[in-house]
Amino acid sequence: MNEESKIVERVIGFDSHPDSFTAAIVRGATPAAAVVEKMFNKVPLARLQDWAKKNTTQEDLFVLEASGNSFQVARTLATIERKALVLESCHLGKLKEAHANNDKISAVRIGKAYLAGTAKEVWVPDAKTQERRDWFHAHRKATKRSTQARNSLLSYLSDNGVRLKKGTRLASGPEAQTKLRATREWSPRQWQVLEVLLLQLRHAEEQRQHWRSLIAQEVLADPELLSIVRLCGVREMVAFALGAFIGDIKRFADPKKLVKYVGLNPAFDDSGESQWSGGIGGHGNKNLRCLLIEGAQAILRCSKTPLAQWGKKLLARKGQINLVVAAMARKLTVAVWYLMMGQWTPLEEIDERLVIKVGKMIGSVGQQGLQRLGKTRKVYREEIYQSLKTGRVYVLDPNKKYTPKPKAQPTNSLAQEYGLR
Repeated sequence: MNEESKIVERVIGFDSHPDSFTAAIVRGATPAAAVVEKMFNKVPLARLQDWAKKNTTQEDLFVLEASGNSFQVARTLATIERKALVLESCHLGKLKEAHANNDKISAVRIGKAYLAGTAKEVWVPDAKTQERRDWFHAHRKATKRSTQARNSLLSYLSDNGVRLKKGTRLASGPEAQTKLRATREWSPRQWQVLEVLLLQLRHAEEQRQHWRSLIAQEVLADPELLSIVRLCGVREMVAFALGAFIGDIKRFADPKKLVKYVGLNPAFDDSGESQWSGGIGGHGNKNLRCLLIEGAQAILRCSKTPLAQWGKKLLARKGQINLVVAAMARKLTVAVWYLMMGQWTPLEEIDERLVIKVGKMIGSVGQQGLQRLGKTRKVYREEIYQSLKTGRVYVLDPNKKYTPKPKAQPTNSLAQEYGLR
């Protein structure tokens, strides 16, 4: 059972919608003993604060199902000193009855699910972390629109017998139009279609570049995010995503907690006589997992770092590249935890690899971004170097010592290995 449910006299199951909410005031220590004292149905959401002040106390606990505006509701309640927890929607959705459901039933079900102690709590991000998540999703959507617009244009060209060379720039404005004009004779109606497709592509690409520039500026201005770039395989997008979804790193007590949150721990099911072990898909934060997997792939392809050498040795033993990349991504996640916690060695000098990486991030900022900042590339680069060296304080744990594990003695058979002979 949840620890707070033992000391909270009343739990308020809260079913929130964009314009209204339904609340059930539940009293009791267990779902079986719980009694619904009062029900408020379809109250306008604009009256939330006044309603909460009138009908609840600071000792009451609000519990909500994770949905579109649940984080905003929790923050609104916090401004009037009301405690609120957001519960995982996946678990609560399984408790829904197929034959009967409405807002009143949902509110009671949410309250009793919390009292049962089996519903997982979702961390409510602070305002800064929420804004970063909004930026990340906006960039993802812009990238998706850009890819769709490019594919639509290429598909139309292919339908008309035009195949462009690989790497042809289609979002370059008049230059792209000149190239397409020269590919064949276009009728006025066909050219109208091409102009619209080119316009869509340019607009989507401008949005993508705009968000990429803002994300790069955010990473370069934040010493904590910038410090993550020290890791091989991590640049502005990965560092920004880590900051956006992890938020306060101290909410993860150890690296294993962060690995589980990302979803890089293998799934397994060992029950009765059956045993099953699965991969890393289907759980954890998909966005972070995909980005860290991409970073591990980049390290394995072209890096000579210790992690890359470890991965290549593992690949030679196992022969399964997906397994090796997932293992490298897991090690990268552990390194991220220690780096964000400040348990790392200070940066004394900028090596060649970091020089190249900083140059690429400044390129992502773009010329317009530099003009808005009022800085030249040279000045900006020196500021970034200084932030990398002195922007953070690193403290290693003096009590933690490395103890190598003894190597297992070779055995002649599996029976000897498991002590059966």
